[in-house]
Amino acid sequence: MNLDTYRDVGDNVEGRLEYVDDPVVLVVDDSPTVRKIVQLTLQRERIHVVTAGDGLSALAAVADEQPDLILLDIMLPRMDGYNICQVVRRNTAFRDMPIIMLSGKDGLFDKMRGKLAGSTEYITKPFDSAELVQAVKRHLDSAVVRERAAQRAMLRQQRMRRHF
Repeated sequence: MNLDTYRDVGDNVEGRLEYVDDPVVLVVDDSPTVRKIVQLTLQRERIHVVTAGDGLSALAAVADEQPDLILLDIMLPRMDGYNICQVVRRNTAFRDMPIIMLSGKDGLFDKMRGKLAGSTEYITKPFDSAELVQAVKRHLDSAVVRERAAQRAMLRQQRMRRHF
């Protein structure tokens, strides 16, 4: 096994190794069912998924995992999705990260509020799996995301070499 092709996803996942080239998506939703459905859907597309069930855990995951994209519910415990989006957008390291709001709120006001908070796109629940995958892939294909993934892979490979 060539360890250069894997990356360490950290102690919070028991040191498990994953493929370096897989994009990372953070799924933030207070519903374990929604998190699991989205996780299984994206994993079939070779997308590594990190999940969080509340706003503060989401911000910690952004800092720790540095995902390529965030799927973000609005109604969350400890901090709502609008505030999370604004905090992420204020940080220059994550300013260009795609954030897709994934919410049961389907009113025009809610969609505009998401856009004003800095969301890249807004998908209403219940969502179609094909629509979700298409939106995620469209945003993961951007040059900014590819550059972030390359930098993350290089840093984690360096970290792996230090451990072995």
